[in-house]
Amino acid sequence: MPIFALEHLRVIDGTGGPVRSDQTIVVARGAIVSIGPAASAVIPAKPHRLDLRGYFAMPGLVGMHDHLFYSGNFFTDEGVLAHDMPFSYPRLYLAAGVTTIRTTGSFEPYTDLEIRKSIDSGTSIGPHMNVTGPYLEGVPLPRIQIHKLGGPEDATRLIDYWAAEGVGSFKVYADITRAELRAAIAAAHRHRLSITGHLCSIGFEEAAEMGIDGLEHGLFVDTEFAVNKQPDICPQPGSATAADLEIDSEPIRKLIHTLVAHHVAVTSTLPVWEEFMPARRPFAQRVLRALSPEGRRAYEAKEALLVHQAQQKRGKEYEQIRRFKKMLPKEMQFEKAFVEAGGLLLAGPDGVLGGDIAGFGDQRELELLVRGGFSPSQAIQIASLNGARFLGQSEHIGSLEPGKNADIVIIRGDPSVNISDVEHVEIVFKDGIGYDSRKLFESVAGQVGHR
Repeated sequence: MPIFALEHLRVIDGTGGPVRSDQTIVVARGAIVSIGPAASAVIPAKPHRLDLRGYFAMPGLVGMHDHLFYSGNFFTDEGVLAHDMPFSYPRLYLAAGVTTIRTTGSFEPYTDLEIRKSIDSGTSIGPHMNVTGPYLEGVPLPRIQIHKLGGPEDATRLIDYWAAEGVGSFKVYADITRAELRAAIAAAHRHRLSITGHLCSIGFEEAAEMGIDGLEHGLFVDTEFAVNKQPDICPQPGSATAADLEIDSEPIRKLIHTLVAHHVAVTSTLPVWEEFMPARRPFAQRVLRALSPEGRRAYEAKEALLVHQAQQKRGKEYEQIRRFKKMLPKEMQFEKAFVEAGGLLLAGPDGVLGGDIAGFGDQRELELLVRGGFSPSQAIQIASLNGARFLGQSEHIGSLEPGKNADIVIIRGDPSVNISDVEHVEIVFKDGIGYDSRKLFESVAGQVGHR
């Protein structure tokens, strides 16, 4: 409909403000015209009207670490292979209320670009996409699908090539060298594109001082506290000591100050770390319905393996589980302290393995942000407007305000009271076009891990 009104809603607008009751949102030609009390709303003549008493509206989420691939064999010894899900993942993101994504690293960058082209042309259904180029990674990583950089010139060449192909951002990975990172940052900024990192060989403070724009996953992957950390070398797993430091300790306070001073954003990806711990919560039936038969078997086998390792209470696997259990609340504390110090926190689930899949993972991220101490209003702002600001799109997306795109999520329930109600999305508007979430979810049943 070119003009319509959504009436009698409760609203969180994504700006960090309080919940507003009995609101009416008027949309015309894909944009929000007005939003305010239903009693005084000015509604154009003969619009399509939806009475949504008992429903809740929030802005479309801006997923800032939302891949298009799934790794069904991540927990096996076969060597990880990741393949794009061009049919199921875009639909899942949109159905769950994610109207914009940044892919934040790619195994199949040309596939990602073609998915974006198909969505933009109306051939496929999915969110707006900021496509990140292929991983910029050093030599040690054993994954066969990732190009290994041959030095700073190679990093520059790769960025120049993919910038010309139309990607909108870049991401460096665990084994990049300092020389390669400096070259990559300079090349990305020359093209006026952002560059973030899932780091290991380089600590967060050093990367911030080089000029990196964002850091993925938070303290989980920061190795600067590792004993005997060597330059350009990713330490052995488990050697980082952030889990043993207090958030108000001098090293962590210094790190936060450096990140804020250099305007480095941090992306929270709490759901992916939760996947490494047993007995988090019962199997999510909606996840099982979405997975292909092979994906479901792999998911259930992974869960059984984690439970077995936890029951054994010995060995390196058990020590890793203990470290994750200790690190998850520490990461939550770090993210809260980072925001309180003025840092820009972004959100995205990673969504590439186990039960952490597209869309559902984004909703779980909101739940975990609230568990970590943020209010529902703050969590929604982190997952919407903050991402829009980082992308330079906050004039158009990220909050429910007049003049912005009509990217609106309609939820049965009230996530301001019970954040888990974010799982009850029923309608998602993207640019003023409404999508039935239930039908989208049904259309991808049994497809994740397949296509």
